[in-house]
Amino acid sequence: QVQLVESGGGLVQPGGSLRLSCAASGSSSSIVVMRWYRQAPGKQRELVASITTSGTTNYVDSVKGRFTISRDNAKNTMYLQMNSLKPEDTAVYYCNADSFLGSIVRYWGQGTQVTVSS
Repeated sequence: QVQLVESGGGLVQPGGSLRLSCAASGSSSSIVVMRWYRQAPGKQRELVASITTSGTTNYVDSVKGRFTISRDNAKNTMYLQMNSLKPEDTAVYYCNADSFLGSIVRYWGQGTQVTVSS
């Protein structure tokens, strides 16, 4: 079992920055990839960024150059640094992790609200 807890969401003005954190506990050493998803009201959940254990990252086009995903394996924590925030970034942001112990099991955090508004 893996537990994921997000933090760092809040209200920020357009152009501002926030850093989200996702702390993993339990069988965190079995995690092979971690991701950030987001879901805006009335929209489907969208993959924002991912990072593997080796540090390979991927981003959705809409956040490239503005968001940076990183991972501190010693602290079992993943981060999402969000700069130049736009109103369209407003959503609930979810942490996600795939654990491999003979098979892949996917875990989700509870989500953290990010609101970009003046």
